[in-house]
Formats: sequence, C-alpha cells, structure tokens
Amino acid sequence: MAISFSKACIKIRFHSVTKPCCTLAPKILVMEDWELDFEWLHVQHTVKKAMQQEGLPDLNTVLFLIGIQELGRWKKKFSKEEKQDLMHIAVCRLLSFEDYFVFAGRDADGWPHWRQTREMHQLTTLRQERLLKELAVRYFKELETEQH
Repeated sequence: MAISFSKACIKIRFHSVTKPCCTLAPKILVMEDWELDFEWLHVQHTVKKAMQQEGLPDLNTVLFLIGIQELGRWKKKFSKEEKQDLMHIAVCRLLSFEDYFVFAGRDADGWPHWRQTREMHQLTTLRQERLLKELAVRYFKELETEQH
C-alpha cells in the first residue's frame, strides 16, 4: 500500500480481502477479525508513512486525515474546533456508506455539510470503533479505485 499527497488529495494502493454481507445491511462490509486487523494495519502504515510519524496512527488520526481529504485543502495548523469539525466530517462521510448521512453541500467557506437521513442503532464503543475502521478501510479502497 502506498500513499502520496497531491494538492490535498490522497493516493493509496492496497489489496482487499473484504466481502459484502447482506445480513446486516445491503452495503455494510463485514470482515472477520483477522481481515479487519490486516486491512486496518495497512491503513495505519500508509498514514504513518504519509504523515511521517514515528508510531502507528490511531482511529482519530485516520478520521482527521479523512476529514482533510473531504475538505479538499490542507493547511499547516488547524484550530481545535476545526480538528473536531474535520473528524465530524469524516464520521459523516464514512457513515454515508451505510446511508446514515447524505452530502448536503458546502458552506460559503467551502466546508462540507452532511444531513442525517436515519437514526443510528445504539452500538457499544467497541462496535462503533470496529464499524468506523471497516468503513475507513472501504474509504481508502474507494480512493484507490477512483485514482486508477
């Protein structure tokens, strides 16, 4: 898997071992534990290399990066509020795969906005984290597909 930045766009390459599952929802990806561990580790190493970090990034760091990608611009310093907004954008974008959110447009400053289309089921913290990781893997795979 390789990642590079080009005008705030992320370019990623990696392979997939995911499979669709129709028992939970039409679009949801369900990975076995080892598959998610494998794919998530690839995402972490890709982000680590791209961000020139020493350690592997956590889920929040990956969400932050997805938020920047969705914003479409990069700047050296984001305020604390902007960082929270970027992570919110990322979560909405990821949950849009499951039709929980739909893109509503951009505001006057160019920030994306999402409209919630249905209620989320109550999930444990661990299940929420797992879902976001699975959807983040899907996000990065779709970026790769778009760029080829």
